[in-house]
Amino acid sequence: MKIVFFGSAHFAVPALEALIKSKHELVCVVTQPDKQKGRHLHLAGTDVKSVAAAGRLEIFQPENIKSKESVKFLKSLGADLFVIVAYGQLLSQELLDIPKIMPLNIHASLLPRYRGAAPINWAIINGDKKSGVSIMFVTLKMDAGPIILQSEIKIAEDDTAVILEENLRQSGARILLEALKLIEEKKYRMVEQDEDKVVFAPKMKKEVGLIDWDAAVGNIYNQIRGALPWPGAFTSYRGKMLKIFQASNVTFFPNHKPVPGEVVRANKQGITVACGRGFLEIKELQLEAGKRMSAENFIIGHKLLVGEVLKK
Repeated sequence: MKIVFFGSAHFAVPALEALIKSKHELVCVVTQPDKQKGRHLHLAGTDVKSVAAAGRLEIFQPENIKSKESVKFLKSLGADLFVIVAYGQLLSQELLDIPKIMPLNIHASLLPRYRGAAPINWAIINGDKKSGVSIMFVTLKMDAGPIILQSEIKIAEDDTAVILEENLRQSGARILLEALKLIEEKKYRMVEQDEDKVVFAPKMKKEVGLIDWDAAVGNIYNQIRGALPWPGAFTSYRGKMLKIFQASNVTFFPNHKPVPGEVVRANKQGITVACGRGFLEIKELQLEAGKRMSAENFIIGHKLLVGEVLKK
């Protein structure tokens, strides 16, 4: 089948690589325009562009995918399928009607749970025990199209959003090829999503990372894992932002009733902080304008004291 691939983010790379190795014909790769990156603001392409260029594929980088020029060009390709993975622009109905068979999307959740921009982060933050990927028919309504195929994976207790993303992007590439085989053989069926079970996963904002020490330790632990890589979970220490990258839920028996956010123990194993319910042991952290370091090095370098309180 003739396929046009739409993708930009790191998540989309394994799917593109799988298509390159498959028997299908990749007639074009559509990705976001180059952007200024790094300290010197040099123009750099997307992760998808790098893979497409290495494979000597035709690359299309429109500023506006809905423009007349974009529509005309995409129509000229005669594609059977559009495969859309973390592209970054919404397609119009005019564009979705172009492929002869259908437009497909890989979404990083078990739809209808977690429609939206950040399904991986919210699965971790909400303490889900499982996640997965969905191959769906694309409609104008966000992530609402019928499902063709799904693959489920377990979320481990110590998985971060970064780890889960890696697992899901590999899983997505595998089941994309399965879905294409079903479509080619006309053995697929499309299952409508249950609107009563819809859960949304809005775009991550900085305030999502702000720790409320009045919360239960399990919720804060999930927040630390789920807010990676951005915005990261953070609190305030001596008037500066303190980011927490790694922590664990620990059993602790204080000889007094600590206030939420109070440091109740500090040693080479970690910095133990009281929560609204339970205790969190911080393992890796970074003070504003400082370096990311272990709790042991932080205690030595900043002379952290038991009894100090981390605040919102």
